[in-house]
Amino acid sequence: MIARLFKNPVALGAVLLGLLFLLANTLAIVPETRQGVIVRLGEPVRIVNRYQDKTPFGQTGAGLIARLPFFEQIVWIDKRILDVEMEQQQVLSTDQLRLQVDAFARFRIVDPLRMYIAAGSEERVADELRPILGSALRNELGKRPFAALLSPERGEVMDNIRTGLNRVARQYGADIVDVRIKRADLPDGTPLDSAYQRMRTARQQEARTIEAQGRKQAAIIRAEADASAARTYAESFGKDAEFYDFYRAMRSYETTFRKPTSEDDAKSSFVLSPDNEYLRQFRGR
Repeated sequence: MIARLFKNPVALGAVLLGLLFLLANTLAIVPETRQGVIVRLGEPVRIVNRYQDKTPFGQTGAGLIARLPFFEQIVWIDKRILDVEMEQQQVLSTDQLRLQVDAFARFRIVDPLRMYIAAGSEERVADELRPILGSALRNELGKRPFAALLSPERGEVMDNIRTGLNRVARQYGADIVDVRIKRADLPDGTPLDSAYQRMRTARQQEARTIEAQGRKQAAIIRAEADASAARTYAESFGKDAEFYDFYRAMRSYETTFRKPTSEDDAKSSFVLSPDNEYLRQFRGR
């Protein structure tokens, strides 16, 4: 029979094509970046190259595998990190600010069998997680003021959203790797202008409060300094009245007979009699 096949090139070619077709439906190459669910007549029977955390490259089960031709198919599932994008989500904060939030979540399929049964594809998983991400954002940001997104509290917000989203993701064989807010802004127009005006008013009130407290502290310090000076003067006067009188007279002379600082001061003059009490320190003792 083999000899007859070699004598009939057409039959030989048909046999070779059939063998190649059978081989193509029997063997498959599993890439490093994918895991496969082997499905036999609609029922999953085994997993190839399943995701395992911290498995060294080259030891993951990728490579050439065999399957039952025509009875088993391979459903490919990505092992890499996938994204869920969510844009223009409206969120109302506790300080009654309506925010436009853009966020995303990163996830990885860690249980391909559960994912195949529950969703069937990575796209379906992303579609199921997107509304849950929006709901988690609204619930979490609705508990906090807008300023919390600009403070270290933002990290806690992201962790809470990730925890809530992960509970749903596990139902689809996925694990949430990270959740991030790309942008959280006030809508353009009246809401944004009103928010700016409220912030401006709040800062002005804070500045007036600080200024009033500063004036109060300055008055207290000045009063305490005057009281301390008065006590010092009184104590000095009690110890040496003549020296105190001399000192006060010298300070008065310094102020009265200072060097002129303007034309009006240069034109000023004093007319006093030699025995005037104000000039008593010039007469000596």
